[in-house]
Amino acid sequence: MKVQEEINFNRIAEAIHYIKINFKNQPGLEEIAEKVNLSPFHFQRLFSEWAGTSPKRFLQYISIGYAKQLLRENQSLFDTAMETGLSGTSRLHDLFVRIEGMTPGEYKNGGEDLHINYSFAETPFGNVIVASTQKGICHLAFYEDETVAVKNLQIQFPAANYKQIMDAAQQNALFIFNHDRSKIQQIKLHLKGTDFQLKVWESLLKIPMGKLTTYGTIAKNLENPNASRAVGTAIGDNPVAFLIPCHRVIQGSGALGGYHWGTERKTAMIGWEAAKVETSYQ
Repeated sequence: MKVQEEINFNRIAEAIHYIKINFKNQPGLEEIAEKVNLSPFHFQRLFSEWAGTSPKRFLQYISIGYAKQLLRENQSLFDTAMETGLSGTSRLHDLFVRIEGMTPGEYKNGGEDLHINYSFAETPFGNVIVASTQKGICHLAFYEDETVAVKNLQIQFPAANYKQIMDAAQQNALFIFNHDRSKIQQIKLHLKGTDFQLKVWESLLKIPMGKLTTYGTIAKNLENPNASRAVGTAIGDNPVAFLIPCHRVIQGSGALGGYHWGTERKTAMIGWEAAKVETSYQ
């Protein structure tokens, strides 16, 4: 490791340690930057390059991790907000909605007030389970065993109310497998993830059908060229197969790379889409 890189690494490690120790005081950018002898602007840029996220977001992740622990211990929302160093329950609410895609109350009761419809369907690439809330599609996965597929869905919200029924949201989503893109604007997604994951998933939606990109290209588009590995992890956590086209991302070498639902299925998807696009131009 070069001298300057080692210095930068040590500074970021020191900053991360400081945030972890002092998160209850919710330190600002200027305070953390001062601790590592950098200007706020330089520190912000350096931290984002090395940590894959901004200092503010990292502080939020640490804070919400602690808040989730308190909620699991049956602490009240008010006490949780105060213990986490937030000014009140409104800030706790905003933090959970921004990062977790749910309110702290919904997290505390395990999704007890959340109603999820799910159904099974056949596609050109195998059987899928698709699930939706009132906000949109929250889950779509290929499966081999129905029982296991339902259990994997329920792990996300163990106390949610589940009903096996196909609704309009699911029907619109499944039309895409028939190459009927007339319903594409009607497909709404209800996603739960970190800010970085949501940015990665959003970038996947911009990859045209029949086209491929690389992990490195996505990282560069997110203005974080050193985050290829983090991008790969976020892609692997994609909760909505095919609709969020993680199968269109390959390695910079040209190798297909991994796929949560199998590389053979990924190969089939890429070939199927390429053929559909070619046919549409004839």
